[in-house]
Amino acid sequence: MTRLDIFADPVCPWCLIGKLELDRALESRPDHGFLIAWHPFRLNPQLPAYGADRIEHLRAALGARAEDASRAVARRAAELGLVMNPSPREPNTLNAHRLMHWAGLEGVQSRVMSGLMRAHWQEAQDIGQPETLARIGAGAGMDEAMILRLLASDADRAEVLTREQHARERGITSVPTFIVADAHAVTGAQPASLWQQVIDEISASRG
Repeated sequence: MTRLDIFADPVCPWCLIGKLELDRALESRPDHGFLIAWHPFRLNPQLPAYGADRIEHLRAALGARAEDASRAVARRAAELGLVMNPSPREPNTLNAHRLMHWAGLEGVQSRVMSGLMRAHWQEAQDIGQPETLARIGAGAGMDEAMILRLLASDADRAEVLTREQHARERGITSVPTFIVADAHAVTGAQPASLWQQVIDEISASRG
């Protein structure tokens, strides 16, 4: 198995695109041999716990570039056949990353990340809400009531923040960032063809 560490935030549009492209490659190479682990990296750690209006946040963060950035995402999403219906809220994703941490303990991280991205980008849901997170976890086979109890506490909050800080200390400054075999970094939403090439090269090196 080859380890593939992915640093991402479910509210990052290029993380959504990047995951979809990776998924296409993995589906085309069922013997890919990747052992995938997702790691926390919030785009907007400064947001309050209750989040912000998404459009207002984008305008404040990107200024005049906000509309161009949104069009670029919409164009790429359309190429992949995605119908975008984003949430009107831009959440602080600390609790979403706590859910991902617990999903890792149960071996369902990729399913939960798919659920988080779909909820935020296609179903206009607020993934800052505990009830939304619990439903997403339940959809991946996790215990909904347990998720709600954990979210109501500070369970693993410090652990997730420490992991996020460690990522920044490693030099990761943007997402998505993919680390192949703990050695090679791939940044940005790369096309499926690149991942197919990576998988083929790894397979060839194994003989």
